[in-house]
Amino acid sequence: MSDFILKATVRNDLGKGASRRLRRANQQVPAVVYGGEKGAQSISVEKTAFYKAIEDESFFSSVIKLVIEGTEEQVVVRDLQRHPFKPLLTHADFMRVDATHEITINVPLHVVGEEKCVGIKDQGGELHTLANEVAISCLPKDLPDFLEIDISNVELGTTLHLSDLTLPAGVTSVDLSHGEEHDNAILSITKVKVRGGDEEEGDSEGEEDTSAE
Repeated sequence: MSDFILKATVRNDLGKGASRRLRRANQQVPAVVYGGEKGAQSISVEKTAFYKAIEDESFFSSVIKLVIEGTEEQVVVRDLQRHPFKPLLTHADFMRVDATHEITINVPLHVVGEEKCVGIKDQGGELHTLANEVAISCLPKDLPDFLEIDISNVELGTTLHLSDLTLPAGVTSVDLSHGEEHDNAILSITKVKVRGGDEEEGDSEGEEDTSAE
């Protein structure tokens, strides 16, 4: 797991107006942390470190150390609210995690081996990615930053599903836990579609027939 640390303070001045004032100061991001045996707590997260952290894809699938006025909480990101047109975070939701309890979270899916893929390199196919992330369940200590699937030996006309993923020890697929009917497709190698060629030829033939009449 990546080692992300965010510092925060308790936020006692609540409400939309208070959040707007906080964002206007441009130093902290309003947030809430909840879950576990404690109640929900409104906090303000130090902006600079937070903005830097969200540039890393693994931040969203990592256990984060949230330090609230000296007290450490182990959390994961549950939701980020962004400004509709400005590159600003307007609010964040963090959920507390317990080392002894499994968590359910989406992790990124990385496809590797595309440049060596038999179905693409030798058979003229193209890759269609059908899923960019996968829902998993595991203990916090087993949480991977991402899942990886190698398509080097995948041939043209092949579709890979969740069951084709090799999951790390202690990690299970949420969808597959509901039965084989939830074995969703994640990628396929298909023929490259030639667009416009046949249609243009057909149109020209039609024009010739009309003039002949």
